[in-house]
Amino acid sequence: MSAAQARRAAVAAQGLTGPARPAPPSRRTLAAAVERLGLLQLDSVNVAVRAHYAPLFSRLGPYDREALDALAWPRTPAEARRRTLVEYWVHEASLLPVDDWPLFRWRMRDNAARENRWLGNALDHRPDVLDAVVAAVAEHGALEAGEIAEVLGHAGDRRARAHGGWWQRSDVKVACEHLFATGVLTTGTRRGFRRAYDLAENVLPPEVLAREPDRDEAMRALVARAATALGVATEPDLRDYFRLPPAESQAAVAALVDAGELVPVEVEGWSAPAYRAPDARLPRRVTGRALLAPFDPLIWFRARTLRIFDFHYRIGIYTPAEKRTHGYYVFPFLLDGRLVARVDLKADRADRALRVPGAFLEGGADHPGEAAVADALAAELATMARWLDLDGVVVEGGDLAPALSQAVKVGGWT
Repeated sequence: MSAAQARRAAVAAQGLTGPARPAPPSRRTLAAAVERLGLLQLDSVNVAVRAHYAPLFSRLGPYDREALDALAWPRTPAEARRRTLVEYWVHEASLLPVDDWPLFRWRMRDNAARENRWLGNALDHRPDVLDAVVAAVAEHGALEAGEIAEVLGHAGDRRARAHGGWWQRSDVKVACEHLFATGVLTTGTRRGFRRAYDLAENVLPPEVLAREPDRDEAMRALVARAATALGVATEPDLRDYFRLPPAESQAAVAALVDAGELVPVEVEGWSAPAYRAPDARLPRRVTGRALLAPFDPLIWFRARTLRIFDFHYRIGIYTPAEKRTHGYYVFPFLLDGRLVARVDLKADRADRALRVPGAFLEGGADHPGEAAVADALAAELATMARWLDLDGVVVEGGDLAPALSQAVKVGGWT
């Protein structure tokens, strides 16, 4: 494959091609899009829009964010019956299709068998906290960590004192996250983006809970899902998608190749072997535009982003202000299959404006040119502003700012 073919295959696999997107998409369409991607990464940063909302906007256009919330964090029994998404540690903290939750039982078992990122030694002195948290949730239903601490500190004070003293709120939070990591608890709902924990058996259908795929089967299934989502990928690309152990990812790739479920390919300019799913699309041309949030699955593995798009990308939120090159929360801009610009975005809800503290043009061969990029970007920013219930776009800085400001003004989006 040529490098251009690989790039088009990657963009197509992510559902980022085609004409203007119809809106609003149905809940079924939202669920199908998540199924195609395999997951939506969660993140607490809300400078422009929360991370899990952005990828579906990039692919489907404006949609009702409350409809996605209902699929993941139902608030009524009717919504709970239609729940299709659940949380777990997948790439990072993520939403994934309910049916895929059992594919991570190996990770839950690993977390139960050893010190994990949440438990460590923090509760060595209070192992009773785990049982108490489970009991509190079983009795009261979905609770935030602070609510569990309150239950244990008041209604549960007799149990706490019997074990030698009060439980600290931090102990309760660590216990909740450990029980989440081991699959005992999951997120029943969220309130103001705060996780309310519930027993997994109260959230997941019995047939999902009953599934116990063996470790090798799960690894092959996850690598196959990653291959479908990525289009064409190296083994490290496939491994990173669900953060799989290297040796087991390599074994799964080999098994899928032997079974004809992965096709080895050589990609021009790539130093490592690559693979694609047998039914991967290989379009001769891709069109469309999209703003990609920092945690979008097309670009979250930065080494792959550099290899495919010749685009060096680092997220500014982890960089001291004086060392940031393009801003705090920067969205790459995809136009007809190429990353042609990047924009630092902030939703100024007080002034009801989508602010662009920085807008920067990329170079490269076959670039459409500053005017074309500015016009397309202005239109997409206006669409995002309307979706976020903001009144306009304000461009403030960066080398693309003059052309983008003019395009925003001409479009009537100021």
